[in-house]
Amino acid sequence: MAEKTIKSFEEFWPYYVGEHSKPITRNLHFFGTHLGLLNLVAAIAFLQPLYILSGLVCGYGFAWIGHFFLEKNRPATFTYPAWSFRGDFKMLGLMWRGKMSEEVARLARRNDERTLADRPAVSSSP
Repeated sequence: MAEKTIKSFEEFWPYYVGEHSKPITRNLHFFGTHLGLLNLVAAIAFLQPLYILSGLVCGYGFAWIGHFFLEKNRPATFTYPAWSFRGDFKMLGLMWRGKMSEEVARLARRNDERTLADRPAVSSSP
């Protein structure tokens, strides 16, 4: 069956969160994104564009380790690069505020409720 095409960031966000269900994956993103940002600052401060490449390697490298080896999924960046980038920073903001685990739990409950609603009714009579 063909996968559903996601048409908005609001639709993408629950998918993105589901792909980052393990705290270690989120922490690798957090660390990698900060290293990437530090490299961007260094590129500007030292007028050295190679720091941009280093920042991309750091940012994506740590994130992809989490996806390939821990979550065992394909990074959303491959299919939805812009929304994935936006999702990284939304997740980063939630992590800074200590609210990302709560968001993961909220969306998991919502997904469970939808799954239950999609199940066919079971009759108790023979």
